[in-house]
Amino acid sequence: MSDSVRLDKWLWAARFFKTRALAKKAIEGGKVHYDGARVKTSKNVELGALIRVPQGWDIFEVEVTALSDQRRGAPEARKLYAETEDSAKRRAKEAEARRLTNEAMQHPLKRPDKKQRRDIQRFQRQQGE
Repeated sequence: MSDSVRLDKWLWAARFFKTRALAKKAIEGGKVHYDGARVKTSKNVELGALIRVPQGWDIFEVEVTALSDQRRGAPEARKLYAETEDSAKRRAKEAEARRLTNEAMQHPLKRPDKKQRRDIQRFQRQQGE
């Protein structure tokens, strides 16, 4: 454990990103927020800071509980942060909404055959006019 760690290294060590390059890209792209603001990759992480990190469909809001610049196993990485209650509730709610949306969608039993594909293409061309 060290006393100061760059944000990109901390995100990599906490296993939010597979590589530091991906962490850097997300930070520079404005996806990661540190205490509610966009920051540079070289920002030193402090204990108690709130970091907002996108992960696929989910957005994690975590509080920094420990500092490390070494990537360890997942159980140790989880000790570096604590997810806020609001974040966990919001992620669960959004996951449930996605699940319900997917259940409501009708999926075809088989792929369309040649005649059906032509009908679909004809329909799409008519909609474009």
